[in-house]
Amino acid sequence: MSYGDPNNPYGAPQGQQQPQQQPGYGYPQNQGQAPGYGYPQAPPVSPYGGPAAPTTMPGSVGAARVMMWVIVGLQVVGIAVFAFAAAALNAAKDDESLKDNTAFQDLVGDSTGVIWGYVVFGLAWLVFAAVLATKFKNGGNGARITIMVFAIITAVLGIYPFILVGLVHTVLAVLVAVFVGNANGKAWFNRPRY
Repeated sequence: MSYGDPNNPYGAPQGQQQPQQQPGYGYPQNQGQAPGYGYPQAPPVSPYGGPAAPTTMPGSVGAARVMMWVIVGLQVVGIAVFAFAAAALNAAKDDESLKDNTAFQDLVGDSTGVIWGYVVFGLAWLVFAAVLATKFKNGGNGARITIMVFAIITAVLGIYPFILVGLVHTVLAVLVAVFVGNANGKAWFNRPRY
């Protein structure tokens, strides 16, 4: 029985005005909650205390993972271009009509070695990027820090030696570092694994 029930012997007498409760005094008001429940539900808590860890990958971390795979694809294209350029310079070096030009031969000889060095470095960086891209799902905080360092170095390399072709790398790498380094990235990579 409630206070306003006419059959309640302890209620207000019939025909009299019911007292109005002032908001903010007494029990909390049910605003937007199921009737009869005055308190909101508590946020989920992890068994170790504190807020619960995310169970699905946050959108920003998923976007960073996609950007890492885009960087891997761009590395494949870059390696192919540099390998083609080195092979073309080697073919020009062996051209009979250019054999007498010693200045050209010296330039080609030095530049092919440098370009093949870029190909080897790009291949190693490609493998490193692919391994890091696979660590987004199960990697811990160490993987997060490694991904951030990789992204920062990639951004710097995109600016300095490879200015024209590195602009896209730079933008993607900065975004990867930001998305992995923010609170969502930290919560995702620091979540407990059972």
